[in-house]
Amino acid sequence: MGVTFPEDFNVADYFLFDRLNEGLDDKRAIRYGERAYTYADVAERSRALARYLTSIGVAREQRVYIVLPDTPPFAWSIFGTWGCGGVLAMGNPLAPPQDLSYVVDYSRAAVLITLPAVAAAVADALTQSCDLRAVLLVPDTATGEDPERKVKLPPELIEAQFTLESLSNAVAAGRQMDFPLPPTRRDDVCTWLFTSGSTGRPKAAMHTHRDFAYNTEVYAKATVGYRQDDVTVSVPRLFFGYATGTNLFFPFAVGATVGLFSERATPENLARAIDMYKPTVVTNVPTMMGKLLDADEARKKAGQPPLDLSCVRFHLSAGEALPPALLERFTERFPSDVYDGIGSAEMFHIYASNRPGDIKPGSLGKAVDGYTIAILPRGALGPGAQPVPTGETGVLWVRGDSVALGYFQDRDKSWQTFHGHWCRTGDLFRMDEDGYLWFSGRADDLFKVSGVWVAPLEVEECLMRHKAVALAAVIAIEDEGLTKPKAFVVVREGAQERIASEASREELAGELKEHVKTHLSKHKYPRQVVFMDDLPKNDRGKVDRKLLKEREAGGEAP
Repeated sequence: MGVTFPEDFNVADYFLFDRLNEGLDDKRAIRYGERAYTYADVAERSRALARYLTSIGVAREQRVYIVLPDTPPFAWSIFGTWGCGGVLAMGNPLAPPQDLSYVVDYSRAAVLITLPAVAAAVADALTQSCDLRAVLLVPDTATGEDPERKVKLPPELIEAQFTLESLSNAVAAGRQMDFPLPPTRRDDVCTWLFTSGSTGRPKAAMHTHRDFAYNTEVYAKATVGYRQDDVTVSVPRLFFGYATGTNLFFPFAVGATVGLFSERATPENLARAIDMYKPTVVTNVPTMMGKLLDADEARKKAGQPPLDLSCVRFHLSAGEALPPALLERFTERFPSDVYDGIGSAEMFHIYASNRPGDIKPGSLGKAVDGYTIAILPRGALGPGAQPVPTGETGVLWVRGDSVALGYFQDRDKSWQTFHGHWCRTGDLFRMDEDGYLWFSGRADDLFKVSGVWVAPLEVEECLMRHKAVALAAVIAIEDEGLTKPKAFVVVREGAQERIASEASREELAGELKEHVKTHLSKHKYPRQVVFMDDLPKNDRGKVDRKLLKEREAGGEAP
């Protein structure tokens, strides 16, 4: 698609300030419980913050690290950062302090915007920073409480050499300032998106202003069709680029309304948010879809009203594989479309997806118009390699105008991943003759059993087709010096009695092994099956196979 943007360009204008030019000043932009903020409200706070940041010496392309729950100040923190020409970096407020401290140092953050408790937890890193100019604090609020109320400053930071202030006071100070904000260009760096850190420390993929607008045009508007009358809610939290796009940037780009809740995303909290906001678009993940089905079943058993998702126009799914069996169960119970797709921090967002009128269950749809996809051999050194034959599995490469510039401070990994306009994803896919994409797992997840490659995803999907299984994860283990599959299984709500005793667990484990043997090559069946109440997740909500592997290697109980 011929989507272009002017040389002088800032995505804060594109996502927010242009809505005022369109006459949407009084349109509700954000709902937070019973509180609501119009586009004019968000724009006024964002401009004031941008002026404040400029006044304290935040220069263009310096990093502003935002570590907040899903509350309205997250929005004006982002747009205020962009407005002053700064670079947005985002973190999970529930992450271990050592991880947050690492990013403070790695990013050379000029400003940290966070909760008082988080600031106190990373106080050592803040006081040792040579780059930090200010720490701006936001109160930790339950949904509907005042997110601009007074905060108590952490005593361990009061004597620090940087400015320590509430975000609300910074905004108030910015309201008294009147000077032009610095100009930005479409290819200025505006955001660092962090990889999920599957190996070692997370890396920052560096993105420019145009990257976000480009993907919004071709995916959010042209492919899945966000509308001005939409109301959105998200399961993943805003710090995760998947949710920042679907539950802030995309709705803002069309003048829609965002529904936020600050609590952890549980089936109960999500159901409460859906009941409150009546969203038309829900950013979902497969794990939560399964939990919603279990919660609905539990409600029925308890004689309570079932979950009501009838307001939802469509669900989005990404981040992990959506098994066809789960999709079928979900859409049968909650009849609305689910657009499963794939994106990455390296490309900002979704570049291949199912879409209205074109859903192929089990697939990740087709390339979004404006992106080019090639399935190349695992050993391919560049995008010019000959693609694998149709129907065969290879590594997915993607080309598009939202590709990152590279990873900060990691040229070696950048050279492996970024090849001009192309990005090597590391994801294994096959493309069928109609152009639909089928995910086969990560290249580094494969392992050999009896000399034959096994993709954990294939075994997991087979297990989840069994009527007793809600969720499954498969890893490789060493068994008498040989590599074998091991499965970790969560059973469905109605199958709890099948794991109530050791004998019944052994019986179900044997049944699951035979189920895999029947539907897949026999060498792929799990030699061990462990039943769990839930599977560990990383901060993106994905099943954390890395942690399962570490626990297995350390001899820990699951």
